[in-house]
Amino acid sequence: MRLSVVLRYVGMVMLFVALFMLLSAGISAVSGYDSAFYPLLLSASLTTLLGLFPMIFVEKTEQLTTKEGYCIVVCSWLAACVVGMFPYLMWGGEFTLVNAWFESVSGFTTTGASILNDVEALPRGLMFWRMGSTWIGGMGVVMFALVILPSLGRNKLTLSNVEMSTLAKDNYRYRTQIVVQILLVVYVGLTALSTLCLKMAGMNWFDALCQAMSACATSGFSTKNLSIGFWNSPMIETILIFTMAVAGIHFGVIYATVTGKRNNIFRSEVTRFYLLMLLAGSVAIAVSLWIAGTYEGFFTSFRYAAFQFVSLVSTSGYATADTNLWTPFAIIVLIFGSLVCACAGSTAGGIKVNRLVIAGKMLRARLKQQQHPSAVIRIRLDGIMQENEVTNSVMVFIVAYLMLTLAGTVVSTMCGVDLLTSFSAAVACIGNVGPGFGEVGSLDNYSGLPVLSRFVNTLLMLFGRLEIFGLVQLFFIKWWR
Repeated sequence: MRLSVVLRYVGMVMLFVALFMLLSAGISAVSGYDSAFYPLLLSASLTTLLGLFPMIFVEKTEQLTTKEGYCIVVCSWLAACVVGMFPYLMWGGEFTLVNAWFESVSGFTTTGASILNDVEALPRGLMFWRMGSTWIGGMGVVMFALVILPSLGRNKLTLSNVEMSTLAKDNYRYRTQIVVQILLVVYVGLTALSTLCLKMAGMNWFDALCQAMSACATSGFSTKNLSIGFWNSPMIETILIFTMAVAGIHFGVIYATVTGKRNNIFRSEVTRFYLLMLLAGSVAIAVSLWIAGTYEGFFTSFRYAAFQFVSLVSTSGYATADTNLWTPFAIIVLIFGSLVCACAGSTAGGIKVNRLVIAGKMLRARLKQQQHPSAVIRIRLDGIMQENEVTNSVMVFIVAYLMLTLAGTVVSTMCGVDLLTSFSAAVACIGNVGPGFGEVGSLDNYSGLPVLSRFVNTLLMLFGRLEIFGLVQLFFIKWWR
């Protein structure tokens, strides 16, 4: 493997990150050269130098191997998280070394968890950088999966195994120009539409843009300490429910729907299951809250239940209520949503609906096989027959996912954190969801966790965002040769 080639591509990512730092410095300048201007400007300069160095001394290479592709993707994420700390550390405030790392990783992985006790104390420039980092993270996942990796050859793409829907595999057959068009139409278009709608609903332009960037990245970073609950507006909540739900659908399916192609939202088995799960979960939680008398009337209960459930399933992590005060049944349903999450090919994390659907079909096939031992039973998803390699990889991923969740829970409990907080924090971090329960509830943050627990949770964020095995590959030295 050519390390110099990997560094060149990582340098390109660094320049892209530096551009957003510079843009954030511009926001800071427009806001009267607030206290974040010089930290952002210096961070942009340093990141630019780090990015230019390998691009100057390493010649352009057209052909990349599979190993180099993996390393480019994983090292780019890690490097982005490291340089993303610079503005926080230079600004100071609540940002110690561990806290800056936590906030940076949380942003780029679109987890949206925070260590900040007072978000509103941040200057606008630094606040926009938080949103910019999480928006880069949401766009970066799709960019690396659909633009960089296909250049390695479709048959060599091990990562394509996690994309189970028909559109997910079809996307790898697109030309680069079409892939860029998909990103432009879906990601940027959804952000612009959400920004405009939020402005019309009563937000100022800055808040509208920031919430829209965060919602489209399914992150949940907000400009207010009370998150979306600050506005207490049914209209704003409805707009964000739509944005978060759409951002959790496979981008290829959304693009196909917008352009009138056959494989659209209405024909996608995975998308139908996802939308039905959102509706069923919201209604179940609403009934539970209504019966318990948590809110007056079913419609009020449904308003809060729908927002929180869609927020967690889409891994956005926004909040309008303190879910620690909800019924045990509601909490169980929310935890289930935090484990499964949205669709593959979106900006969401988690196990993914695709894998849940395939696992359910595997269970049904196993039961039929026991009843009819000689029968040949095939598993199909969206009409496409799934190979044994695909179904096996689904089960391996789910087992690995749950084992990492258990490991994160154990480490936090060893640090003295209570069980509910430890478990929900591990689920929220590996699923890139953000809020959990207990000390890390929907209106709380992660600042109260011990240093070791916070660091381990950042590792879970990276494992979840990089689909576990992408990050694991870097630890096998023999694989590099």
